[in-house]
Amino acid sequence: MAASELYTKSARVWIPDAEEVWKSAELTKDYKNDDASLQLMLEDGTTIDHKLDPKTKNLPYLRNPDILVGENDLTALSYLHEPAVLHNLKVRFIDSKLIYTYCGIVLVAINPYETLPIYGTDIINAYSGQNMGDMDPHIFAVAEEAYKQMARDERNQSIIVSGESGAGKTVSAKYAMRYFATVSGSASEANVEEKVLASNPIMEAIGNAKTTRNDNSSRFGKYIEIGFDNRYRIIGANMRTYLLEKSRVVFQADEERNYHIFYQLCASANQPEFKNLRLSTANDFLYTRQGRSPVIEGVDDAKELRTTRHAFTLLGINESYQIGLFQVLAAILHLGNVEIKDRDSDSSLIAPNNRHLTAFCELVGVTYQDMSQWLCHRKLKTATETYIKPLPRLQATNARDALSKHIYAKLFNWIVEHVNKALVTNIKQHSFIGVLDIYGFETFEINSFEQFCINYANEKLQQQFNMHVFKLEQEEYMKEQIPWTLIDFYDNQPCINLIEAKMGILDLLDEECKMPKGSDDSWAQKLYNTHLKTCSLFEKPRMSNRAFIIQHFADKVEYQCEGFLEKNKDTVNEEQIHVLKASKKFNLLVELFQDEEKATTPTGQVPGTGGRTRLSIKPDKGRDTSSKEHKKTVGCQFRNSLQMLMETLNATTPHYVRCIKPNDFKLAFSFDPKRAVQQLRACGVLETIRISAAGFPSRWTYQEFFSRYRVLMKQKDVLPDKKLTCKNVLEKLVQDQDKYQFGKTKIFFRAGQVAYLEKLRADKLRAACIRIQKTIRCWLARKKYLRQRSAAITIQRFTRGYQARCLAKFMRRTQAATIIQKYQRMCVERKRFRQKQAAALAMQTILRAYMARQKYQALLREHKAVIIQKHVRGWLARCWYKRCLEAIVYLQCCIRRMRAKRELKKLKIEARSVEHFKKLNKGMENKIMQLQRKIDEQNKDNRVISERLVSLESSYASESERMRGELGRLRGVEEDAKNKANQVSSLLEELEKLRKELSVTQQEKKTIEDWAQKYRDEMEKMVSELKDQNGLLKKEKDDLNRMIQEQSQQMTEKMTRAIAQETQQLETDLNEERSRYQNLLTEHLRLEEKYDDLKEELAHSKNVSKPGHRRTDSTHSSNESEYTYNSEYAELEDGSRVGEDVTRGMDTSLTLKLQKRVTELEQEKQSLRNELENKEEQFQRARARDDAQFRKARGAELEYESLKRQELESENKKLRHDLAEMRQSLLGGAAASAGAPGSPAYKVLLDQLNASCEELEVRKEEVLILRSQLVSQKEAMHHKDEKETMTEPSVFAQDVNKLKDADELKQAYVGLKDTNRLLEQQLQTQRRTYDSEVESLRGELQNVKEENNRQQQLLAQNLQLPPEARIEASLQHEITRLTNENLELMADDPTASREARVIILRRMVDLMEQLEKQDRTIRKLKKQLKVYSKRIGEMGAGHTEGQTSPGQMVEEPIHPVNIPRREKDFQGMLEYKKEDEMKLVKNLILELKPRGVAVNLIPGLPAYILFMCLRHSDYVNDDQKVRTLLTSTINSIKKILKKRGDDFETVSFWLANTCRFLHCLKQYSGDEVFMKHNTSRQNEHCLSNFDLAEYRQVISDLAIQIYQQLVKCMENILQPMIVSGMLEHETIQGVSGVKPTGLRKRTSSIADEGTYTLDSILRQLSAFHSTMCQHGTDPELIKQVVKQLFYIIGAVTLNNLLLRKDMCSWSKGMQIRYNVSQLEEWLRDKGLMNCGAKETLEPLIQAAQLLQVKKKTDEDAEAICSMCHALTTAQIVKVLNLYTPVNEFEERVSVSFIRTIQTRLRDRCESPQLLMDTKMIYPVTFPFNPSSLALETIQIPTSLNLSFLTRV
Repeated sequence: MAASELYTKSARVWIPDAEEVWKSAELTKDYKNDDASLQLMLEDGTTIDHKLDPKTKNLPYLRNPDILVGENDLTALSYLHEPAVLHNLKVRFIDSKLIYTYCGIVLVAINPYETLPIYGTDIINAYSGQNMGDMDPHIFAVAEEAYKQMARDERNQSIIVSGESGAGKTVSAKYAMRYFATVSGSASEANVEEKVLASNPIMEAIGNAKTTRNDNSSRFGKYIEIGFDNRYRIIGANMRTYLLEKSRVVFQADEERNYHIFYQLCASANQPEFKNLRLSTANDFLYTRQGRSPVIEGVDDAKELRTTRHAFTLLGINESYQIGLFQVLAAILHLGNVEIKDRDSDSSLIAPNNRHLTAFCELVGVTYQDMSQWLCHRKLKTATETYIKPLPRLQATNARDALSKHIYAKLFNWIVEHVNKALVTNIKQHSFIGVLDIYGFETFEINSFEQFCINYANEKLQQQFNMHVFKLEQEEYMKEQIPWTLIDFYDNQPCINLIEAKMGILDLLDEECKMPKGSDDSWAQKLYNTHLKTCSLFEKPRMSNRAFIIQHFADKVEYQCEGFLEKNKDTVNEEQIHVLKASKKFNLLVELFQDEEKATTPTGQVPGTGGRTRLSIKPDKGRDTSSKEHKKTVGCQFRNSLQMLMETLNATTPHYVRCIKPNDFKLAFSFDPKRAVQQLRACGVLETIRISAAGFPSRWTYQEFFSRYRVLMKQKDVLPDKKLTCKNVLEKLVQDQDKYQFGKTKIFFRAGQVAYLEKLRADKLRAACIRIQKTIRCWLARKKYLRQRSAAITIQRFTRGYQARCLAKFMRRTQAATIIQKYQRMCVERKRFRQKQAAALAMQTILRAYMARQKYQALLREHKAVIIQKHVRGWLARCWYKRCLEAIVYLQCCIRRMRAKRELKKLKIEARSVEHFKKLNKGMENKIMQLQRKIDEQNKDNRVISERLVSLESSYASESERMRGELGRLRGVEEDAKNKANQVSSLLEELEKLRKELSVTQQEKKTIEDWAQKYRDEMEKMVSELKDQNGLLKKEKDDLNRMIQEQSQQMTEKMTRAIAQETQQLETDLNEERSRYQNLLTEHLRLEEKYDDLKEELAHSKNVSKPGHRRTDSTHSSNESEYTYNSEYAELEDGSRVGEDVTRGMDTSLTLKLQKRVTELEQEKQSLRNELENKEEQFQRARARDDAQFRKARGAELEYESLKRQELESENKKLRHDLAEMRQSLLGGAAASAGAPGSPAYKVLLDQLNASCEELEVRKEEVLILRSQLVSQKEAMHHKDEKETMTEPSVFAQDVNKLKDADELKQAYVGLKDTNRLLEQQLQTQRRTYDSEVESLRGELQNVKEENNRQQQLLAQNLQLPPEARIEASLQHEITRLTNENLELMADDPTASREARVIILRRMVDLMEQLEKQDRTIRKLKKQLKVYSKRIGEMGAGHTEGQTSPGQMVEEPIHPVNIPRREKDFQGMLEYKKEDEMKLVKNLILELKPRGVAVNLIPGLPAYILFMCLRHSDYVNDDQKVRTLLTSTINSIKKILKKRGDDFETVSFWLANTCRFLHCLKQYSGDEVFMKHNTSRQNEHCLSNFDLAEYRQVISDLAIQIYQQLVKCMENILQPMIVSGMLEHETIQGVSGVKPTGLRKRTSSIADEGTYTLDSILRQLSAFHSTMCQHGTDPELIKQVVKQLFYIIGAVTLNNLLLRKDMCSWSKGMQIRYNVSQLEEWLRDKGLMNCGAKETLEPLIQAAQLLQVKKKTDEDAEAICSMCHALTTAQIVKVLNLYTPVNEFEERVSVSFIRTIQTRLRDRCESPQLLMDTKMIYPVTFPFNPSSLALETIQIPTSLNLSFLTRV
């Protein structure tokens, strides 16, 4: 393709830039072949003239299309070059916050310098099992690929992590190991994966330090091999370390730190266990303060030390060893503070009693004198003698630092060795995955020996990387049968030869180290002489003779020769080592140096320094040979270890992770292009790009090419064979056939060809868009014209109408004006006439009024004169009348006073008599006596009144005479009045005065009225003000009332919301509690399965000879559920063969513990028995005492009542006799004189009444006592009698007041007779009550006798029973007796004694239940003890006497749970024999296949059959049979589910039957709450003898386990379909196009054979639904299952969407919404819309909507925030960051818009978790669903082979 076709106007290119490395520009005119420059315009609008190289004419790099920018794989870019790679990484890192990017087989990881939430367990689960290209780039994807290839290819794997210091190598390696530990688990219970992860904090503490580039920089290289067994579970690990930076122990540059462990110790110096270390702050020690940065921001060193110590403990390094390690580290710190002073120029010394040296010696257990001696001296050996030479201060200081480095290196190696020991395992390793965390290429201003070794290692790794990349490319071409063309790539073998070959740099360095007088200068000269002219990669600096330059693959590096020899030798004073070895107090120190070589330098001697000899010592002959031994140099050791590493890597499949450091200032998400390019060049990423670009980097499958570029084809070009179609079209589009190659399955393109095809596609789409726009604009313009024309016509119509309406309005107004004028003129004339008429009438009225007033005045004067006369005459008459009236009134007062006094006396007498009669109400005897006295008093009053009447008559006569005299006097007065008439004149004068006074008074009155008027006005004003205030107050009141109402309404709403929230919270808590409980059941099931697996493995490992043998558990606790024990003992009872091969492994201590436990339980049982007996005795004593007291009190009451009754009978006879006498006396006399006072009858009656009153007074107390008893027994009768008694005396008392003759005495007698009759009735009632009580007492006495006889019989029977049965029988009888007594006592009022009995009874029942529970536990433990005793006996030589045989063990009864019994008749059941139980379980559960026989069965038939068998066991009252049947059923269901738990139909079938069995147990339990929907016939089928509530809970738990297993089974079936069907498959064809992909191909979205689609998911859901309906699963349970499945679909889809950048596009959002609508349609078809499944898809729906909505303005942001309420902030931001346009017409989401979203969602309170929990299972409930099927109608098919069942 010609350059002129690509470099056209508007084409974008990359040009070099000094600051940004590469800068984007756009061509302003087309390029022609003969142009010398390009006209470019930069992004800021600047126009430049870019000159081309006249020699090469190389054009600038073309820029990729925008839709390719930000791709996951750099090889997916059409133009593969450095600027494209750099720009793609920058866009992903800065804009999308994505730190991982693929570059072919390499994962590029950029350090974000920020903690990201992308490493949780949910992310690990999301990547587990996925293909590497199907998910976004991640370290977990590389780890998963390695793990998968290890399992698939049976080949070891390696993950090579490299990069600069601070690039994140250690963190990446750590996350890779965490992934392996999470997805694989461990093969043993030793938690190996935790130990592997625990090695990280240890190695970081002792091998990591803060540098200027990284706060946690690894200062050593390590290769960790993680071992796996044949099931690919972690079994152990091994670690190799490389090139520890020992110099950091004694020296740190500015802003750097020593190793972390030193600062951790100093930060924890105040801990009690560290007091002996004599540590202080880090600034107090030389080795920790040189960098002047002892603290890392955000790091707590004390806390880190606790983490380190915990890791030590986890790896088996105990506390004593830890303290020893810390002693060594503290000793190093103290050694660094030892100050060495000059003695003279050639020697040095240490001051005596140096504090730090003393501390060092005490910590390591050496003598102060020896250590101070050899710190300042060293020993030199010659052929004949050995000399001790003093050292100058500088050399002594260096020797001290060398010792510190040596000790730390030994300690480091010791820790690594022990970590490896802790990670080693005895299980055979099947394969391993190695994780290499090694330093990247380094270059500094001053590069020394360490940088040389690091770069040497990187050269080797780069070579291996290049070969591997080249090999993969070659394999790909050969696989696709493409002609192979040799690709030239950089080979760094010459550089490696320069370093490691013979006479290479390392070889010359080792040779120089062996020389006695070797030095860095001489070594440098050898290098110059050897390589300067022979090797182009070796150079000499111009200005230095002590340095050399090597051209590495990444860059040129200048190394300083100073220190190379010393570091390569790694010398240390031998005598110092001997002193440390001689430590006897510190064994750890000796252990560190136990492998120390005797020769500490390669030559055994050190070059002299010219100092004089202080002491000569003869040589030791025994050590002559040791002086010839040589230690390998550091370079040699490193070369050998590197060679071993390369051999290991070459034997594995490598995976590469290249870590990039984005900036040198540790700024979060800050990208420095210069630093990034340097590292990309150094780590080989660009080399990978170059190799890929040299061949065919872009690769498309034929299907993908056809789908993407279908728009470039014409209809006639499309053939049935898509491969041929692609070939034909491509030949037309690209003329140069060298630009592409056709493989077997793919089309290979040269670099840039995809961009050209994309340009053609974009042009075609642009032309199509223009045509569409043209047509739409024409249509819009025509629609606009038609709208305008229609609008004009409408306007005209409305305008004409408006004008017509205006004309009509004008005409109406004209006519109206005429009419108005007419009427107005008429009104004016009429008004004028009415004014004249009114004036005339007014004048007439005034004249007539004047005349009337004159006439009125005259009449008024006459009338007032008459009135005055009238009043004067009246006054005179009134004066006379008043005087007469006063006299008459005085007379009347005197007479009335006399009569009142009499009446008062009479009333006093009557009042006293009334009070007396009131007392008669208390007894009839008092009333009769009061009656007699009243008669006497009345007689006396009559006599007194008669006497007074006589006296009054006499006084009246005298008074009459006096009144006559007074009358005469009055007449005289009248005459005087006449005489005084003459005084009228004077009175008239007085009247005049009164008139004057009246006028004055009137004036005053007027003044007062004026004041009153003024006051009234003021008051009215005040009232108005008060009214206003009142109105304001009313308004305020109304406002307050309204506010109160509003507040009340708000409070009501608030309370309603609070109640709703509380209800929701309670529902949430209930669901959480239910979920927690079900999770515990799941964990219990998992442990059971694990336990069974361990049993099977153990049986398999011991080569069981009999395949039928099984192993029983030996570690069951005594508090397990009953059915678990039953299942175990059922297995034991199956035969003695169970567990025979495992008895040899039994632990004797376990049996002894069980024996001890049995003894304790027997003691506890005995104590409970004693307590029960004591309670029984107390109960018997209390009962006897209560009975005695009751009998005694009852006897006394009966005696007292009998005596009183006899007395009352005698008195009654006496009263009858008296009444007879009165009756005879009354009848014997004449009627006229019968009641007269003084007559014989009257006297007899009076005597008898007096006697009766005395007797009644005497018997008053007895009557009151009897009445109180009557009240207590017959309250209603008492009220009635009391009413009659109180009513009749009151009437009688009223009548007594009127007694005046003998007739009233008759009435008194009648009242007494009625009273007597009432007493008789009361006596009869008392007698009847007594008789009934006597009968009840006789009945109670008879019951007591019968109870006594029954107790004696029971006692006799119990004495014949064994002790255990005796206690149980006695308790059972006692409970029955007490229950009957309680039922009898419930009919009467409870008393205190009876409450005490109830309490004692309850306590006895509790004690009995505890006793039974202990009995069961003891029996079970005894059985286990017998089994274990047997096994122990089999372990020995022979059987012991106490051994229990299998037969005895089987014959021992198994006591059941105490099940309450009911006695109730029923019918309809299935009978089976005990020996047929296993056959029943086998045929009905174990061998029943849902796909076979069970298809044609009634839904839930096995459950009905089992329940009918259970009913028969209940009917025959066989608790053993009930228990074994239920236990066998439960265990068999568990067994079949374990065996075929992956079969959906089996699990669904048994879930339905388990639920039906549970519903049957409830429906026929007899509980009223479950019997509401039963028929009368079904109620007759209820269980009558046993309450199976406990087993209902067990079966409910089993149903929960089956439900969870069903969900997992369905999830495993659906899991492979979800991502493909919901995301990848194009349900709506042609909506989304396939973008170019890189080397790691993704799953195609085109439906090929074997590809899952949405229809596959819907078909599978329909299959699930139909199967569950066929099995008879409850509808509510089906709804819960569907809801769970839809949650899984939504969660998995959303999680993959959040982890796949290629899926976040507008078209994919449309696909997702269509797929969700299809799922909703499926729910609607199945009638499951209200099951809550749709709500579980809400997060997915909102994510799809988020992909489709507009994402530009603040209004869009607000809409998104309100719309995406089901998504978390992290999920919304993630989707926006991942949003990728598929076509050029879409736009990316701006960073500012994402920040706006984050700001608006800042206040949300939600979980920061990114992914949804796909493992979450909603808590399941089993609503009661009764069956309408009658049990007696069920028929058993013969296909079930249950002929041994008999219908009853």
